[in-house]
Amino acid sequence: MSERELNRIEVLSQVTQGRMTTVAAATVLGLSRRQVQRLLGVFRDDGPAAIRHKARGRVSNNRIDPAIRTFAVEIVREQYTDFGPTFAAEKLEEDHGLKVSRETLRKWMQDAGLWLPRK
Repeated sequence: MSERELNRIEVLSQVTQGRMTTVAAATVLGLSRRQVQRLLGVFRDDGPAAIRHKARGRVSNNRIDPAIRTFAVEIVREQYTDFGPTFAAEKLEEDHGLKVSRETLRKWMQDAGLWLPRK
């Protein structure tokens, strides 16, 4: 668990034990009183594990399909080896209809060993 989640668990346990009010907990956590009450309800029902973010460990909804990544890297490797990520992204869109941001393509090219960062 993150430091923030551990802090929330500590404060919520103090509220459930009666050593702190929900208003004080809201001030400490930087949340509204209503949000602290909502967290308390979940905390009482499911315990400390309920404070953990529910999307942890799940795949992003915005992730690009690995087949598209493979296809783009193959095209760049075969046809655009001497291009930078910006120009390669433009050519992928113009010639192949594959729209990928230049930063995404830069990362893919670095992972494939086709582009070296200047650092």
